[in-house]
Amino acid sequence: MLSYNFKYELKMLLRSRWIQLLSIILVLLFGFATYNGSQKVEKRKKDIAAAQKEVKDDDVKMLKLLDSVERGLEVSASSWTIPTSPMAVGNYHPRVAAMEPQPLAFLATGQADLFTHYVKPKVSGDDFALNFTEMTSPVQLLFGSFDLAFVFVYLLPLLIIAFSYNILSSEKESGSLRLLAAQPIGLRLWLLQKMGLRFFWLAVIVVLALTIAFLAIGMNPFGQFQSFVGLLGLILAYMLFWFAIAFLVNLMVGSSAKNAVALLGLWVVFVLLVPSVLNQLGNTLYPMPSRTLMINEMRILKAEATKKQDEILDNFLRDHPEYAINDSTQRRGFYHRYMASQKLLKEELGPVVNTYEEQIQRQQDWIGALKWISPAIIIQESLNKMAGTSTQDYESYRKQVVAFAGEWREHFMPFLYNNVEFSQEDYPNLPNFNYVHQSQDQLLSISFALLISLGLFGLGIMISQNWKEVGILNQG
Repeated sequence: MLSYNFKYELKMLLRSRWIQLLSIILVLLFGFATYNGSQKVEKRKKDIAAAQKEVKDDDVKMLKLLDSVERGLEVSASSWTIPTSPMAVGNYHPRVAAMEPQPLAFLATGQADLFTHYVKPKVSGDDFALNFTEMTSPVQLLFGSFDLAFVFVYLLPLLIIAFSYNILSSEKESGSLRLLAAQPIGLRLWLLQKMGLRFFWLAVIVVLALTIAFLAIGMNPFGQFQSFVGLLGLILAYMLFWFAIAFLVNLMVGSSAKNAVALLGLWVVFVLLVPSVLNQLGNTLYPMPSRTLMINEMRILKAEATKKQDEILDNFLRDHPEYAINDSTQRRGFYHRYMASQKLLKEELGPVVNTYEEQIQRQQDWIGALKWISPAIIIQESLNKMAGTSTQDYESYRKQVVAFAGEWREHFMPFLYNNVEFSQEDYPNLPNFNYVHQSQDQLLSISFALLISLGLFGLGIMISQNWKEVGILNQG
């Protein structure tokens, strides 16, 4: 009986123009989302490459200028920009601190439309005031980005609903359910078989579409086998959840119209309402400190530090005698006082910056603790992590840039305080930024989605065991 039902249902799927149309729509959605996501990634790569090329061109000019100065030739450049001064190199020839896109960045835009992918820290800049955001159209932010994550999280459940909302009710309404009851198979098993075949049909389409999408952008799925399998696991687990919801609704609701309304209502709850409510509650419970107040406090501290720069410099040199051991002239200028006051300023503003970061972490912890309420949140977050565009990824990037900015500044401090000029021999020793991506394991998310789905299937079977199939047939 199982093989007969399988063959019959497969023929029905192949002959159904509605199912064929939905399948074609799904493939087209995958193709367009992949193209759109890959275009955004290419634009990011070009922006980073352009910034790096600009730095290389500036370095060539800097080395030529250094060569002319070291040979005693006259140069046509302002005195404060001549690279023999370490502060001129640190300010006018910064390195690019870039967040290179990950191989699967085309999957999910995530936070990439809010944050920049590269900055250029300078020795006279403030680590905590580095701008990691970029100007973005509010209209684009309102509607979001059409990427594969959007297709998976928002559109794929709607297609599953269209595939499965009337499996049982259509048989009731057509009067064929009584004939099926005469067959040697239980109603629950019959419904599970129908659901299973539709799940298999969609899974095959998803696997083929994803494989084609990977190949279309020049990525070998087998070269990224672990990531590809993890991605498929996430999608299939999410699909199984929605098929489990459809299984419950088919058993419990009744007519096709009521089934459709119930499933669409659950889609609104899990995909739209729960994520929005959790996000708003997180902002309410853990409001972010005012960045304006932080900037005002920074300006006040700067003004106070400017008034007593000489005292700050003396205290700084007393605490760092290594910066004066080779200096017999004790020549101290603007940058000597300025850099010393910047160190003090950073220490004074530490508690304010830490409060800002702690509130961000509390918000993330809040959403992380309750994200299990909605599989849509789990899948979206997992896809963002696979793409390297999650909130955690950009927070990690920000911390790495701040650390590099400190390393960049510290590299020039001995030059400055020992009054040593920068030379061509020092150029190869300049620090460079290397972004380290923290890979995330998706096994927990896949396992949890599977457990929810299996639990829903089990709930449906348990509930239906208490019903008499004759009663269901009478309803039809």
